[in-house]
Amino acid sequence: MIDARPTMAEALAEEPDYNIFENKTGLAEDLKFLASMPELCDVTFLVGDTREPVCAVRAVLASRSRVFHKMFYSSSSPQRKKDQPQKENKLRLFLKRSSEPLLNIQNPTEKRHGFSQQLATIPEPNQSQHQTLIIEEFEPDVFRQLIEYVHTGCVTLQPRTLLGLMNAADYYGLDELRRACAGFVQCCINVDTVCALLASAERYIQYKCTKSMVQKVLEFVDMHGNEVLSLGSFTLLPQHVVRLILVRELNADELTKFQAALMWSKKYCDNSNLDLGEVISTFLEYIQFHKVPATILMKDIRPLGIVPDHIIMNALAYQADPSSVEPCSSRLSPKRARRLPVQSSLDPYGSSTTLSSSTSSDINSDRHSSDGKHSSEGGYTGSPLGRIS
Repeated sequence: MIDARPTMAEALAEEPDYNIFENKTGLAEDLKFLASMPELCDVTFLVGDTREPVCAVRAVLASRSRVFHKMFYSSSSPQRKKDQPQKENKLRLFLKRSSEPLLNIQNPTEKRHGFSQQLATIPEPNQSQHQTLIIEEFEPDVFRQLIEYVHTGCVTLQPRTLLGLMNAADYYGLDELRRACAGFVQCCINVDTVCALLASAERYIQYKCTKSMVQKVLEFVDMHGNEVLSLGSFTLLPQHVVRLILVRELNADELTKFQAALMWSKKYCDNSNLDLGEVISTFLEYIQFHKVPATILMKDIRPLGIVPDHIIMNALAYQADPSSVEPCSSRLSPKRARRLPVQSSLDPYGSSTTLSSSTSSDINSDRHSSDGKHSSEGGYTGSPLGRIS
């Protein structure tokens, strides 16, 4: 019987004489360190209103993004067009001087056949000077994360910068990062992050990726209305966003809606000289007071002096006899608000202005845009309006 098992020598011969060692983590850390050292980089971005510097390596950016490649190496770049004639003159002068000895040593045979030695085209050298560019479209933290991902291939996704990073990835053609951000949205929307996500939407509402994300966040708000309206971070939202939330068909009672509008208005008045009644008046039409118990209307809400008497009387009359009077209705019914598409301004009226702009009857509350700091305060205790004063 023949033994078919390979011998020891044959087994050793079949084993590969090489091994692959990978240290991707170490490489990513080294490249991250590279981007943090200005003396090792050749481009500096001044980002945002504060012009915070973010350093990078042009070759790395260009190899990872076509947008960056076109930005730095496109022949249509104004700066390259301006420098091109001077470089061409230097090259021509160099070629003229260097080609004279070569042409003089041609042998007679080459001259008889009309052969003329051709010099290889010398490629135009890349710009060696350090470049400085201004980036106004994105926040410094967002752009810094984008540059980190381009250099290292990894980045930590955070709700505070998620929306900006997703739009930046789409803007610079980083499809993998954009898809990762879009997928993370599904699992990061919760009570603690919803206000931060809505606040960041104000800055990036002009980008297409924002609208789909905002719609998902608003659907979460619809389902968890009472919890969202009771958050301390709700008072940091811009006025347009607060108005958009209140006009929707929320899973929240009308008293909670009024409490949220009142807390937001008090927060705004703390930083301005406006009257509380004037500020909250922009939200009253979105609250159905006839659904608030009569005892609370008379003992807690009316003494505040910020809700007109005719609104309270109308609500009481409707509770006594619904057929005697029509309840005060909001400008947009809840059902219509739910079907309302997300406009470019997040404005419930569908205006074409940006989210940070305001009409003559609106109060500019841009200063209250959330910077990611949010609390998770619980609901109100004691008297229904006990935490308002």
